[in-house]
Amino acid sequence: MGFIKGIRDEIRLIRERDPAIHSSLEVFLYPSFKVMLHYRLAHKLYLKGHYFLARWVSQRGARKTGIEIHPGAQIGEGFFIDHGNGVIIGETTVIGNNVTLYQGVTLGGTGKEHGKRHPTIEDNVMISAGAKVLGSFTIGENSKIGAGSVVLNPVPPNSTVVGVPGRVVKRNNTALPREEMNQVDLPDPVKEDIAGLQSANSVLTNRLLTLEEEMRELKKELKKEQEKNHENL
Repeated sequence: MGFIKGIRDEIRLIRERDPAIHSSLEVFLYPSFKVMLHYRLAHKLYLKGHYFLARWVSQRGARKTGIEIHPGAQIGEGFFIDHGNGVIIGETTVIGNNVTLYQGVTLGGTGKEHGKRHPTIEDNVMISAGAKVLGSFTIGENSKIGAGSVVLNPVPPNSTVVGVPGRVVKRNNTALPREEMNQVDLPDPVKEDIAGLQSANSVLTNRLLTLEEEMRELKKELKKEQEKNHENL
């Protein structure tokens, strides 16, 4: 019964998150659906200490879908991978509930740690296409990671992170609505910095023009004063 319920939940989840799915039968062709079936079996084998069999099952799933999930990873409910080719999830990764990943995402380590060496992704997080989250730190709940970002440090809850290396450019105290779980509505920190520099430059330019005008007026006053003094002499 648990297996059947799991399949039904996966079908419902994928149909909710992907508008390209038009029928429940299409879900059976979906990479995210296939790889999660392999992961659940592999994870059970891993927990029982059957490490070789667990890796064998997970690698079969990777070859079929292009998505590599280590059987030791811990994944919560409502997990969704959109398209998914190139997604890599490391052994000690912990993923909470209602997390969405896009293609090319890596949840990996830096190659230097021992023990817990992969990230912890808390509930209701979206990680956009091509983003790399590397290291044993936490991505706080309700956060968004922008496409192509490289995240090397912890991210507070309710944050938006973009750039290489990734930096927090937005933070608030509200949960992330499902309709905002997309890869488009993200701030552009480079554009914002350039706009700030342009604004500062405009202020300085205007101030300089004002000072030049004041200097011209002062020179005129001095010249008049000199001419007046010369006449008095």
